[in-house]
Amino acid sequence: MLEPAALILKIIYFAAIPVGLFAFVHALIQRADAFTAADKLSKPAWLGITGGGTAALALFVFGGPGSLFWMAGLVAVLVYLVDVRPKVIEAQRGPRW
Repeated sequence: MLEPAALILKIIYFAAIPVGLFAFVHALIQRADAFTAADKLSKPAWLGITGGGTAALALFVFGGPGSLFWMAGLVAVLVYLVDVRPKVIEAQRGPRW
């Protein structure tokens, strides 16, 4: 039986790759001008960041020698989801009233 902390880390580890894929696909299907309108990096830059982050999540194991790369990939993907994604959606939606 796993300790609660180990169980939480295992859940995060296995949930990270689908979250990274979601971030990459979301960046892929957005309009390129929405990124600059939201005052963020360009679409190709975010595709590289989310794609690289997802690759790091898939290639490296948390708790192994590549833990630093795994954590950097997770942070990159989460920055897109928490900061960039809402601004891009808002820029595409247009001004409200």
